[in-house]
Amino acid sequence: MRQYSPDLTPPWKKPRPVPEVAAEPGLVVEEPGTGFCGAVIRCEAGTVTLEDRFGKQRVFPLEPRGFLLEGRVVTLVRPSSGPVRPTRTASGSVAVPGARARVARAGRIYVEGRHDAELVEKVWGDDLRVEGVVVEYLEGVDDLPAIVESFAPGPDARLGVLVDHLVPGTKEWRIAESVTSEHALVVGHPYIDIWEAVKPASLGIAAWPRVPRGQDWKTGVCRALGWPENTGAAWQAILSRVRSYKDLEPELLGRVEELIDFVTAP
Repeated sequence: MRQYSPDLTPPWKKPRPVPEVAAEPGLVVEEPGTGFCGAVIRCEAGTVTLEDRFGKQRVFPLEPRGFLLEGRVVTLVRPSSGPVRPTRTASGSVAVPGARARVARAGRIYVEGRHDAELVEKVWGDDLRVEGVVVEYLEGVDDLPAIVESFAPGPDARLGVLVDHLVPGTKEWRIAESVTSEHALVVGHPYIDIWEAVKPASLGIAAWPRVPRGQDWKTGVCRALGWPENTGAAWQAILSRVRSYKDLEPELLGRVEELIDFVTAP
């Protein structure tokens, strides 16, 4: 009779070795048991302290296979005493150790909906706080010209707007073209919805499905992929798979970076 190890794991199914990663300050990881995601701020004998984007801190034991890094299981270890390499934010920018959020600028970045705002926050949140840029969502852009006029952008209060499905000839394109202020910049990505800006490979699907005209796009996606037709829950599942800019399409990355540069220009 084949013997099993004390943990009841068959010998041919022993866990594969996982990488050891130095718990350097600024490294962003997730503790899968609690779902807590944050940056390393301190690593001591046997423990690591993480801080999330809201400033909440938690201490976790340095256990084998204890954390996720960009979705992959790793073992965190204490850093060596050698020089610390620069760490990067989820957007790929060099992190600024110990940086505090800057007082918010008068300028703003507007996005179409809550999902857009949550995605921008997850990937660019650290950068935005350092720069003092606030992101707000509009629930659509049909009234964009009036919204821009009400905001009254100026040299010290620039306005950037990110639009979904900004393709020549579309309704969104015509609306964007009607904004003429030199202190407002309207850019967009070609995707029907911000969901599509997440790379299919990051979600474990071959491609985003085509949804017939006249059908709610998000509901159609859920139906085509065999997901429960709960678009709120589906979005949270999608967002959880986004770890960094590497999980997003270049057409979105470039536009968000362009807006941040525009709003923060001297």
